[in-house]
Amino acid sequence: MISALTNQIHSAWQLFLENFDWMAWNLFLALIPLALSIILFNLLRVSAFKFNLITLLWFIGFLVFMVFLPNAPYVLTDLIHLVENIKENDSLLMILLVLFPQYFLFTLIGFSAYVLSVINLAKFLKSKGWQQKQIVMAELVIHALSAIGVYLGRFLRFNSWHIITELPDLINSLIYDLIGKRPIIIMTVMFIVLTILYWIMKQITLGVILRIKQINHQNPLSSV
Repeated sequence: MISALTNQIHSAWQLFLENFDWMAWNLFLALIPLALSIILFNLLRVSAFKFNLITLLWFIGFLVFMVFLPNAPYVLTDLIHLVENIKENDSLLMILLVLFPQYFLFTLIGFSAYVLSVINLAKFLKSKGWQQKQIVMAELVIHALSAIGVYLGRFLRFNSWHIITELPDLINSLIYDLIGKRPIIIMTVMFIVLTILYWIMKQITLGVILRIKQINHQNPLSSV
């Protein structure tokens, strides 16, 4: 009995470790835009767009933010590995207790990073006087650009840093590889999925934030 349980725990741990390295790396890439959004849109608070060193650095940071942002929703496409893992594993117990929770947390953390990043940008734009319709349009543009980025990463195997190391190849792909019927269909579906999931997660996230603020307001001593 104890020996069988030990073997099950060992098998579960080994199965968990099979996905740990690439999941940790992909989550690291997904959290980069979130960290940048906190710095650029919450901490720096650029007051006026005048040409100076701080503004220049801010715009460079913003470009880096946009380049790395698709890494966050990219985790949604990593669910194809779950299908592969299920096919390779004949233990229903391992699938339910290891694979499903592992992929759920992985996807939740990665996509939450995307949602929070865009929320931070939307709040920044609102603080600059943008109207709600303009902010919604900006969010849609971001979803579209992210859908393109996800396609470039998943199907053409480009990474964020290839904009520097392989810029000519990246430009050629943007010009010639994205105009076919298949890429357009895939990117359109990805855009729709991102838009719907973002809206749902945004409502949940804002609701949680509002609830936390209400609790802190009702219990001011709890934050001391």
